[in-house]
Amino acid sequence: MNANAPRVLVIDDEVQIRRFLDIGLRAEGYAVLLAGTAAEGLALAATQSPDVVVLDIGLPDREGHEVLAELRQWSQVPVLMLSVRDAESEKVRALDNGANDYVTKPFGIQELMARLRALLRNHAAAGAPEAPPRWDDGRLAVDLARREVALDGAPLALTRKEYAVLALLLRHAGRVVGQQQLLREIWGPTHVQDTHYLRIVVGKLRQKLGDDPASPRWLKTEPGVGYRFLG
Repeated sequence: MNANAPRVLVIDDEVQIRRFLDIGLRAEGYAVLLAGTAAEGLALAATQSPDVVVLDIGLPDREGHEVLAELRQWSQVPVLMLSVRDAESEKVRALDNGANDYVTKPFGIQELMARLRALLRNHAAAGAPEAPPRWDDGRLAVDLARREVALDGAPLALTRKEYAVLALLLRHAGRVVGQQQLLREIWGPTHVQDTHYLRIVVGKLRQKLGDDPASPRWLKTEPGVGYRFLG
């Protein structure tokens, strides 16, 4: 196998689908990673750095939409969703949650290959940087794959919103993330003007981190614009 072959992670609980995709993808020159559960898939995504993910919505341990949402906390790898559900609402939900494409079962292997090639081309053209699954500066440690945060070696209990803000800022470390982007991605598109929600969460997050807003170590406010993770 070519060491430079694109790596495709398939997360699907159907043995027949995994076997079908494994054979078809390898025949086209891809390297293939296979997972039958959400837990296995997220672990492989965190440790094997796939170039693209094929994710089934109906998994035995967690719904594919939840897996996608968690994956998007720390990775922008292209994701193609698979499902027997062909309702427009399902497709819209997947795309709104960060999926790059959606294919309804049953599907033809050539159609799937064409869609994967398009995803890989678009991702390469965008040059999207990947945040490392784990970040540690000696005091603050954030494991984005496991959704764990520790401060000075002790686990730090964060609410879902606090963690989501920290993870999103960390994914864009060193760059300003606008208030509306944070609100849109974490609270949803109907809350882009609710900046008070964001201020409250950032304030509580700073308290838990012991981060002085006047002289921040991690969370810097860019007045009137947004926030920046210093790292």
